[in-house]
Amino acid sequence: MNVTVTSPATTTNSTMCVNIDDKSPISDLLMSVYILAFIFGLIFNVLTLGPICQQVRRQNILGIFLLNLSLSDMLFLFTMPLWINYYRQDHHWKLGVLSCSVAGFFYYSNMYISIFLLCCISVDRCLVVTYPLRSKTHRTSRYAWAQCVTVYVVVVVLHIMVLFYDNLKDAHDDRKGNDRCYETYPMQRPVALFNLIRVGIGFLLPLLVLAVSYWRVLATVGQSPGLSAQAKRKVRLLSFGVIGIFSICFAPYHILLLIRSLVFYHSDNTTSGGNYCAFEQNMHFSFSCTLALSSLNCVVDPVLYVLVSNGVQEEVKLCWRRHRTTQTEDCALTSYHRGKPNSNNLI
Repeated sequence: MNVTVTSPATTTNSTMCVNIDDKSPISDLLMSVYILAFIFGLIFNVLTLGPICQQVRRQNILGIFLLNLSLSDMLFLFTMPLWINYYRQDHHWKLGVLSCSVAGFFYYSNMYISIFLLCCISVDRCLVVTYPLRSKTHRTSRYAWAQCVTVYVVVVVLHIMVLFYDNLKDAHDDRKGNDRCYETYPMQRPVALFNLIRVGIGFLLPLLVLAVSYWRVLATVGQSPGLSAQAKRKVRLLSFGVIGIFSICFAPYHILLLIRSLVFYHSDNTTSGGNYCAFEQNMHFSFSCTLALSSLNCVVDPVLYVLVSNGVQEEVKLCWRRHRTTQTEDCALTSYHRGKPNSNNLI
């Protein structure tokens, strides 16, 4: 699923570069992954949205980040039936050019909004643990909302610029009856350059921020005698969980994207088939699988933060107890945690 820019020189060869067979078991596998991601992602995000909103009303900084992360996931989930239908139709879109571009816009916007919001959370956790007194004056709800709005605006504007540059047509390959969405081959030079920038700024830089932030967090927490063993365990769980999301959901896709772009630049047959197209043919299944893996972040995000966030976790439990007691009671926020030790506020 690359945003591609076609030219007359590639029109006759694009359908021959990568052959996607109809009735392939690959399509069934990818469709199954997206169906599972859609079902569980929708369930988990709906279940946690109410408790997270309650935390936002209490001006909980982590709750604000989680709300924006959940909203991004929900927008992506609403487009997932389109991708399920795409693979059910054996890589035939059948929904028009505009819908293909819009679905891809939400797909990639969610990916990078999630990545940068995870970075915001990691930096925020690092400041809380490493500089608890100095960060207290700067960590306000306005501070958190400003970061979230900035992430949304930057990512959305950049993707709108890409769609405008792409004329809303090159993402959809309809030559010779292909009807493919974001699977146009061969790759073009502007696309390869954009992919390298995307890997550097959209993945490697955030990964560095995450690694440094949580390295500081784990080092500080391990030497802090004032934190309980449970608080330390939850800080470690959050740290390893976020790194795990990057490793499982985002790293494979960006690694293969980097490899594909570098092979393009070092190939002598980029527009006429040959070794490059043979490489793309061999990489197609693996690359499609890593792209499907990236969609699972909308499932693991709410699960991770319910496990490690005291406020959200207790709100979910409270709502579940009240639901079992009566169907008519509202899941209102209680002051259950106001008397808890400050060490729990790290999460």
